Amino acid sequence: MQALEKNITVSQAPTQDGIVSTHSPRTGNLADQQGMQRMNKKQETRRDFKNVTMLAFSMILMCSWEGVLSTSAIAFGNGGRAGALYTNLAVWLGFIAVYASLGELGSMMPTSGDNQYHWVSELAPKRWQKFLSYVVGWLGVLGWQTGIAFSGYLTGTQIQGLLVLNYPGYVFERWHGTLLIIAMLSFAVFFNTVLAHRLPLVEGLILFIHVFGFIGIFATLLALSPKASHQAVWNTFYDPGWNNAGLSALIGGLVAATAPLLGADAAGKCAYHLSRYALLTREKAHMAEELQDAAYTLPRVMTLATFANGLMAFVMLIAICYCIGDIEAVLSTPTGYPFIQIFYNITGSLAATNAMTAFIIILSASSCITIMAGSSRQLFAFARDDGLPFSKWVARVRPGLDVPVNAILVSFAFAACISLVNIGSTAAFNSITSLGTGTLTISYIICLSCMIWLRIAGKPLLPSRFDLGRSLGLALNVVAVGFLVLVFVIAFFPPVPEPLLTVVSMNWSILIFGVVVVFAMLYYLLWGRKVYVGPVEYVRVLE
Repeated sequence: MQALEKNITVSQAPTQDGIVSTHSPRTGNLADQQGMQRMNKKQETRRDFKNVTMLAFSMILMCSWEGVLSTSAIAFGNGGRAGALYTNLAVWLGFIAVYASLGELGSMMPTSGDNQYHWVSELAPKRWQKFLSYVVGWLGVLGWQTGIAFSGYLTGTQIQGLLVLNYPGYVFERWHGTLLIIAMLSFAVFFNTVLAHRLPLVEGLILFIHVFGFIGIFATLLALSPKASHQAVWNTFYDPGWNNAGLSALIGGLVAATAPLLGADAAGKCAYHLSRYALLTREKAHMAEELQDAAYTLPRVMTLATFANGLMAFVMLIAICYCIGDIEAVLSTPTGYPFIQIFYNITGSLAATNAMTAFIIILSASSCITIMAGSSRQLFAFARDDGLPFSKWVARVRPGLDVPVNAILVSFAFAACISLVNIGSTAAFNSITSLGTGTLTISYIICLSCMIWLRIAGKPLLPSRFDLGRSLGLALNVVAVGFLVLVFVIAFFPPVPEPLLTVVSMNWSILIFGVVVVFAMLYYLLWGRKVYVGPVEYVRVLE
């Protein structure tokens, strides 16, 4: 309990007497202040985000229609066009259930960071609260920090893809990509520190590019490209050797569709030759402490962003399925990105292809900025609860800055170190960064399983301004957990069957996942259990 008392004294002093009636970016409204008081947290960041800007933040982070342009290639190689379409639709509906369930929890407990570890701390059976919360917190740290590196990789290698297209003599070197990753990460740090208070304005502007870029590219694809038949698009499956078309569609389509919607954080299992995913997921919850009237706005933003982005991704996938042309030729493009080759095949113009791809690069760069923002808040929050080494320094918010600069710098350093792996082996880099799927999915499963347990046991829940009700809430929770379990299992499957499978193309992320979990367990037993208390203990101080 000494650690608990120390934390309360230093950085988490109760704010029982700190509630004011005024509404400001510093404190938020009365509901915001009461929520922070209940969780015994000091408001250390500004609440600059409002409804529209937070919706923009969420949609840009997910970048779903942009993501599907890259990840659909995985589905075409496993399941074909029909498999890609049907699994994408199923995944979209599955994530609506997931984010509706998480939105209800976000309304109950709108705090910054990896909300799963906080939610589990309050929802799990008492004897397991501390341990499960710690494990979920570490899983969140791993998933989001590796996601920053891959987000930078996505943007950097898209630039390289354009160089290959425009300059046939250019050699696609891995170290070039690593330098571009670090440059993109530096740009994200600059935006999240020096221009931090302009982030909501920028997110609103980028939202227009996100929407109108979608309209422009979709219209171009339909207007200029020859169309495949309905039979080829909706009824033709492809099995590369699994001897089961349904399994093939699950392995390719489920992974490809998860990328732009779990974070699109998750599709880390695109870790084979076209592993081009962006961890575009639930950063919206990480930014809860910087959102005004968070308990009301957060869940609605989460569900609306999932619905809107999922719809745009599905519509864009339909267009790609009709316009892709020779699938094998497109998948083997030297640019590394099939959508760049599709743009060029359709327009026949380098200028037009460059302009269309520029939209994708701008939005990918914006997504990297938002992932850096959300990931650093997750790191900040877990450090604030003494969940990490050097927590005091990581969680420090310097006076006058109102943003967690130290957490941002740690996120940059971690991602930059991971990017160096790409110089030696892109396969090894993909295996590391693809952990986001497994880590974030299992954290969702643990969190929602606790919610199911509470509902079945008839135990009281915290008040929510996004109340799903007992029956509907339980049904959505069960559907969400069942769907996530399927995603978790399929995520660790090898990308191709034998004899196509090699040591390089093997999905090694299951091994890395296991090593990280074992390390987290050992760290907890040797050190973490002595200093980590869990967010629920701070809540109890006020009860």
